[in-house]
Formats: sequence, C-alpha cells, structure tokens
Amino acid sequence: MPGRSESDEHYVLDLCDEVVGASGRRQATFDWLRGDPSTARPLGTRLPVDCYWPDLGLVVEFHEEQHSKPSPFFDRRQTVSGVGRGEQRRLYDERKRLLVPKQGLRLVVIEKSAFVVKSKRIVRDPATDIAVVREQLGNERSDGASAEIATETGPEARPRRSGWPRSALPLECC
Repeated sequence: MPGRSESDEHYVLDLCDEVVGASGRRQATFDWLRGDPSTARPLGTRLPVDCYWPDLGLVVEFHEEQHSKPSPFFDRRQTVSGVGRGEQRRLYDERKRLLVPKQGLRLVVIEKSAFVVKSKRIVRDPATDIAVVREQLGNERSDGASAEIATETGPEARPRRSGWPRSALPLECC
C-alpha cells in the first residue's frame, strides 16, 4: 500500500496547490470544528479538513469511496458517539458542510469519482487531472455563482483568483 505522500488525496491536493498558486495547510484543524465529546475529550477532538488556504478562505475536502459507499470492515467499529464509523463519517462530513461556510470560508468537496480510476487508484494524468481540479474549484461557490481562476501572462505571471471570499475573521488554525 502506498504511503500518504503517494496517496490519491495527496496527489489531488498538490494539484489544488498548483491551480491556486499557493501551498495549503494539510490536515488543518480549527477550534470551532470538533468531533463528538467523550470522557477523555469533553470538548471533542478537533476535526481536520484535508486542506486549507487561509489567504483564500478556501477549504478542500477530498472524498474517496468511504464517504459515499459502505465499507463493512472499517465501518463496523463503534465510536465514542455510540454509532458505527460509517455513520460517524457521514455526520462529520455534514458538520463540515454546515460549519465551514458559517466561518466565512468556501468549502469545495472533490470526489475521487471525478477522475479516471483504475484498480481503486487515480490514473495519474496531470494535464487531464489539473483540468478536473480547475473545474471543481471554479464551479463551487457558496452563493452559487461561478468562481474563475485566471492566469496572467508575462515574466511574473501568478495565478489570479476571482470570486473567492476572503475571511475577515481571525481563525485559530494549527
């Protein structure tokens, strides 16, 4: 099994970095996004998001099969909440879907199924895959409008983002 740096998630998030022109914070956590409380963690554990770009107010979640299809072996374990892992994953995905925009951040969920997949892995074709990521990032905005990523030309060309909200809130992130 490949390590995390060779994972589909890592590959897609690297493509996101390339499209937006900045490196995002992998597995970022926030004080306002927490799992269910337990005896050991009465406030709940901070839930990580797959990647966060603070200057863009952008959060990306990469959803693999376990987010949409049951995984009997992994989902059978009961959690501190008293529900199976699959149900907990569904609840936490929904929590992110609701809470991230409330903080003035834009949440984009990129499904693995948006890419060409063979033997449960994304077939690496950077030219095609970056177009998929560009489309995913450009088509999703909380207000329903289209956000476009444009590039300037010239020796100091840098990606330019339009339509993405920037958070004015001081957010605790680690």
